[in-house]
Amino acid sequence: MRVISGRFKGMALTTPKSVTRPTTDRTKEAIFSRLDSWGVLDDARVLDLFAGTGALGIEALSRGARELVAVEANGPAAALIAKTLGALKRNRAWTADLQARVVKAKAEKFAEPAHRDAAGDGGDGAVAISPAAAAYDVIFIDPPYAFETEACEKLLADLAASGMAGEGTVIVLERSARSDDPVPPEGWGVTDRRDYGETAVFYIER
Repeated sequence: MRVISGRFKGMALTTPKSVTRPTTDRTKEAIFSRLDSWGVLDDARVLDLFAGTGALGIEALSRGARELVAVEANGPAAALIAKTLGALKRNRAWTADLQARVVKAKAEKFAEPAHRDAAGDGGDGAVAISPAAAAYDVIFIDPPYAFETEACEKLLADLAASGMAGEGTVIVLERSARSDDPVPPEGWGVTDRRDYGETAVFYIER
């Protein structure tokens, strides 16, 4: 897997195959073509939940975002993201205004309004931080296909209640195309859905 486009184009991404389900290049390209056309990535603050390899968040950084918080519960996967981010920061295309860090925590706990403390890094190289108070511009959610619809809906509600998802936030949710459609929290709606083989991509906004 590699970064498709932007300042870090061609950079390789290490994939821990046993614990992640990386977004395919076809789906990733479709998602980012849409986000690029909306102009939401320029100087964006990006939250990548169930980050896996970090591919979605890193692609966003490559295409103009200025800040990335990648949240991944699996220790080895989080450590690999931290290693990839370290390589990015040594890249000639990295600039002083860019920020990127990884939090080793469950996405559900990170999004909870009452959960403001940082998760421990477990000594695996992942950096732990508290959730930011300001809303993110783009939030990627790419849970395992087994992640239940009810849990997905609670996660969306918590993101809205915590303020991490706000007025201008675009939430990009990937699920199995055979799963039930999630119901967004009050005041939010699915503005578009696109299917790519087994994957359904939902765009959720206020």
